[in-house]
Amino acid sequence: MQFFAPTRVYLEKDCVANHKNELLSYGSRAFIITGKHSSKANGSLDDVLSILDEASVPYLIYNDIEENPSVETVTKAAGIGKDFQADFVIGIGGGSPLDAAKAIALLMANPQEDAGCLYESKELTALPVVAIPTTCGTGSDVAPNAVLTRHAFKTKKSISHNIYPKLALVDGKYLSSASSNLIIHTAVDALAHCVESRLHTKANVYNHMFSEYGLALWSRLVPALTQLAGQKDKTPADLLSEEDREALMLASTVAGMAIAQTSTSLPHAISYEITYNQGVPHGMACGIFLAAYMDEYARNNAEDVNRVLSLLGFPSTDDLGAFLRKILGTVTITEAECDLYADKVMTNASKLSTYPFAIDRDGIVRIIKRSLTITA
Repeated sequence: MQFFAPTRVYLEKDCVANHKNELLSYGSRAFIITGKHSSKANGSLDDVLSILDEASVPYLIYNDIEENPSVETVTKAAGIGKDFQADFVIGIGGGSPLDAAKAIALLMANPQEDAGCLYESKELTALPVVAIPTTCGTGSDVAPNAVLTRHAFKTKKSISHNIYPKLALVDGKYLSSASSNLIIHTAVDALAHCVESRLHTKANVYNHMFSEYGLALWSRLVPALTQLAGQKDKTPADLLSEEDREALMLASTVAGMAIAQTSTSLPHAISYEITYNQGVPHGMACGIFLAAYMDEYARNNAEDVNRVLSLLGFPSTDDLGAFLRKILGTVTITEAECDLYADKVMTNASKLSTYPFAIDRDGIVRIIKRSLTITA
C-alpha cells in the first residue's frame, strides 16, 4: 500500500486573503490561468489580484481557457507565460483552468520541450502551481492529473505527468454565482470520483478513508441537489446555505484526494467519448454511467458495490440510476456511435487496467447501453 498527498489545503471562508503570505511565497511573477467569465463573476479573481497588487507582484492574466481545454490552448498559453517570465502559476476556476494550469506550468518549466512531452514518459518538473477551485467537483486542486482535449485523436486524455498543486485555497463562497446545472454536474463528478476510486484496481485501506468519507458526505447533499434540479429558475444563492456550499466544496476536495491515490476508472473513460463527440458536460457524462458501471462490477464483487450503495443511502443501483437521471437528464446516441465509443475505450489500456477484473468489449457495450438511449 502507498499514500501520497503533497498539496497543502485550506478550506475556509476568505481563505485566499487568510493565506496570502503562503500564496506569495511560491514566486515573484505570477501567470494567472482562468476562464473568460466565472472567476470575475464570483470574486475569486479580484481576491487574488488584490493580494498581488498589495504586494506589488507583477502578473499576467490568461483567460482564454475553454471548457475541456486542448493541447493547442495550453501550448499557446505556455508560450505567453514564458515570454512574461513568470515563475509560478495560479489556476482559478473549475477543472478546465486548473488542469490547464498544470500543463502550462510543465511546458513553461521545460522550454526545450514541445507539446509532445505532455504525453511522453519523461522526468520533467513543473513551475509551482497554486489552485483556487470555484466549482465543486473537479478535485484537480488536490490531484495530480490534468486532462486535455486531444483533437488529433478526437478524445480527452490525462497527460503523462503527475503535477500536484503546491497550495489549494478552497472557499465555498465562490459557488454563490454558479448556475444550478454547473453545481449539479460538478457535484456528480465528485460522486464519480468517490465511486470509481472505491471500485478500483488500486483501492486500498488509505484510499477507502477518502472515498468512503466522500460517499457518506455526498449522501447528505442529495436533498440540496434535488432541490437545485427541481428549481432551476432560481439561483443557487437562493437555495443553498453557506453550510451547503462548504459541504459541496469539502466533498469535492475529499473526492479529489481519493482519485489522487488511484486515478479514475471506466465511467470517466467512456465519458470522454460522449463529451468530445456529443458535447455532454463532463460531470454529467461521468454520472450517467455510474449505476451501470456498478452493475458490471457487481458481477464480480457485489459486496463492494453494496458498500458504496449503503454509504450513499440508495437501496439499489436502479434507485441510484433513477436519481441521477432525475437530476442530470438523459443522453441519446446511435447504435453506430455506441460501437465506435466501445471500440475507442477498448484501446485505452491505462483506463482498462483500473478495473480490477477482466472486461471485454461486450462489457463496455453493456455499460453504455444501460446508461444511454440508443437509436438506430
